[in-house]
Amino acid sequence: MQKLRIATHLRHAALLLTALHTLPAFTQPSPDHSHVHFIVHAPSILTAPISGRLLIFLKPGTGDNEVSTDELRPTAAWVGAREVQSLSAGASVEIDPDAEDMAFPSPFASITPGDYEVQAVLDIDHTYNYSGRSPQDWISPVLDLSHWTPGEGPEPTLELTQHPTEDPARTASLAKANAQVAPGVVQLEQLQSPLLTRFWGHPVNLQAWVVLPPGYTEHAKERYPTVYWTHGFGGNLEYSLASGLRLRDRMNEGKMPPMIWVMLDESCPQGTHEFADSVNNGPWGAALTTELLPYLESKYRMDARPTGRLLNGHSSGGWATLQLQVNYPKIFGGTWSTSPDPSDFHDFTNADLYAPNANLYRTPDGALIPIMRDHGKVLSTLQELAQLEQVLGPYGGQLASFEWVFSPKNNSGAPQQMFNRATGAVDPAVVSYWRDHYDLAHIVETNWPILKPDLKGRIHLIVGTADTFYLDGAAHKFEAVLNHLGADPHFTYLPDRTHFDLYAVNQDRYALFDQISAEMYAVARPNSHWQPHPPTASTPQPSPQSK
Repeated sequence: MQKLRIATHLRHAALLLTALHTLPAFTQPSPDHSHVHFIVHAPSILTAPISGRLLIFLKPGTGDNEVSTDELRPTAAWVGAREVQSLSAGASVEIDPDAEDMAFPSPFASITPGDYEVQAVLDIDHTYNYSGRSPQDWISPVLDLSHWTPGEGPEPTLELTQHPTEDPARTASLAKANAQVAPGVVQLEQLQSPLLTRFWGHPVNLQAWVVLPPGYTEHAKERYPTVYWTHGFGGNLEYSLASGLRLRDRMNEGKMPPMIWVMLDESCPQGTHEFADSVNNGPWGAALTTELLPYLESKYRMDARPTGRLLNGHSSGGWATLQLQVNYPKIFGGTWSTSPDPSDFHDFTNADLYAPNANLYRTPDGALIPIMRDHGKVLSTLQELAQLEQVLGPYGGQLASFEWVFSPKNNSGAPQQMFNRATGAVDPAVVSYWRDHYDLAHIVETNWPILKPDLKGRIHLIVGTADTFYLDGAAHKFEAVLNHLGADPHFTYLPDRTHFDLYAVNQDRYALFDQISAEMYAVARPNSHWQPHPPTASTPQPSPQSK
């Protein structure tokens, strides 16, 4: 789950946040209730048919320019869905979310009469679950429904006439970031992967921004420790660039030691592949370690040794870097993973997947399992997350993304679902596969005699005690396993910190990077005794050691 909101940051919050009050979802109205129908017209200016997932967003009120799920109270808006194929110019389609069994948080027929507003979105490439509205999608103007009673009167008619508009602030920020891309500063690397291309049957690229430290061009004979960083759920290549430029600024300011940062992109159509080797997403870990790393080390002056290859990421990126260290301990010299997704599936964001009759929605006594909190206040449940995600689309959501990474294939070749979306019941056979391949605590414990020489002392994990997604629970369990093994783990629990303010110190939202990078540099350069310092004209940047 992505979870360090830097700049625009990641849409995982929009997908994971739900309201405090639970409403029943995916239940058909009783037979005497009227169904609610909406008519949607395709754009009249189309030159070719369009397909996608047609979404209807409805909420109380009037006068808004957009109707969508609310990041803090998504159950305050209804969402309906239908897949449509080959709509031609001006064609119309009828959608009855209740008949389609695609309504959240409750059947549209159950809505109380009143004033509402509604908007249609045609999600062309099924990315709404991951990134929201895209420029290629079609949307309708918001339609006000005054004194509206579901199922009575004319069917509301919506016209798909426009594309979502770009946020001017985001456009300006992206332009500013791209203007800083230059040799010796930040460079884009895209490498077609033979392994992934063979797996998918079409060209697949590994992508990353390479952020070079100040003095890289001037110190032409020096080699540098290299950090492999990756974003979490909702991130992309654009976000990786923005994050890398912040780190470059901190090196310029003398807050961080001079290192190369490789800002990886782990997004894919299914969600995030997390650089894991998967039967569904492909051999991303193998491609990274056997293809991209050698390519980059041949092009840039990097330390081509484990102590010079270090890992950092937050949330889903935290889990990605944690598993890379566990699965490739001879390649990487340490991970500093922050607020990683569950590393011990005895606590999969509050659900014990190994419990008898395990259920992702409810505890054995029937209580709903929360997924998100604001300190002591529960904001959303796993059931709400799963069922909203199902309406928004069949893949690209957080829970479906886990299945694309972790699950075996079913008979049709798709990832096997770990749990039943209607009931929350967990499939023990799928969980058994998850345990053997992706439960990091289980993997380390089972293979410790082999892993010990290369893994001992190399796992660093930082999480807040008030983590928004309860990820401190799994961290405690993983730490207990590592302590039992004598693995010399370095776990830090920051008091009262959430998923979103973990890196902040005083008014500096990114200050934890300074501590992490200094610890990394001490591993790569144990005799350097590097200290942060303010840059001055008379004080050059510290020079890394030659290899």
